[in-house]
Amino acid sequence: MDSQKKHSRVFSCEFFPPKTEAGKDGWRAALDDLARLKPKYFSCTYGAGGSTQAGTYETIKEIRDKGHRAAPHITCVGSTKTKIRELLQGYIDLGIDHIVALRGDLPEDRKQAGEFAYANELVAFIRRETGRHFHIEVAAYPEFHPEAPDAKTDLVNFKRKVEAGADSAITQYFFNPDAYFRFIDECEALGLDLPIVPGIMPITNHKQLARFSDNCGAEIPRWIRKRLEGFGDDLASIRAFGLDVVTALCDRLLAEGAPGLHFYTLNRAEATCAIWRRLGL
Repeated sequence: MDSQKKHSRVFSCEFFPPKTEAGKDGWRAALDDLARLKPKYFSCTYGAGGSTQAGTYETIKEIRDKGHRAAPHITCVGSTKTKIRELLQGYIDLGIDHIVALRGDLPEDRKQAGEFAYANELVAFIRRETGRHFHIEVAAYPEFHPEAPDAKTDLVNFKRKVEAGADSAITQYFFNPDAYFRFIDECEALGLDLPIVPGIMPITNHKQLARFSDNCGAEIPRWIRKRLEGFGDDLASIRAFGLDVVTALCDRLLAEGAPGLHFYTLNRAEATCAIWRRLGL
């Protein structure tokens, strides 16, 4: 973990593009609440196969128009060099200088359409097209990407993204801090020296969390899963327990040198704000 301790701490929050008017109202309220915490930036996701490109752009524009730093996700699955080039220019024109570059989720038909197969190719393309204009963030997987054949291959793939020009990384969320610490040690052994910020998922809904985790390969430790199951539909108890668990996780990560935290807010502010306050940030 020694390499992480020298990096400045960065705290950030992630949104997804709201699709309905009610969703937009809720997101705007969450943005206003979270902005009071003064995170370094807000990011916004991108749907499978680039399906929310317009929504992502509009969300990022609104974040920027409200005076906050914004970082759009850009995925390469289902896209072309021409489309990515136009998207990058659009963000440059908007005054954006921070991007989260990802392969992206495959669409449901599983067809790998597009001119890029992997995120390292997207990172290299962004560097060739825009030089050092963008701070490029990539994804990291302490518990390994669900499609990776083995741990070594996953680390090599992460190394490729760094060597292609990534400036920093955000991890998939996890609840086992030892997985993160081990991942950092393995990155250091490969000579990778960039900030790798833990992704944090507040626990507010057991069934939703289980579904997300099954899809993305994030492990819910058995003791947490069993406790959550025991609460049944008692949302107040789930949220109180989740607040304790996630705050303790964040506290240990920061105490042992993690260079910040990136909160997956799901367009809600309450849980992230509560954790933030408990941590004294």
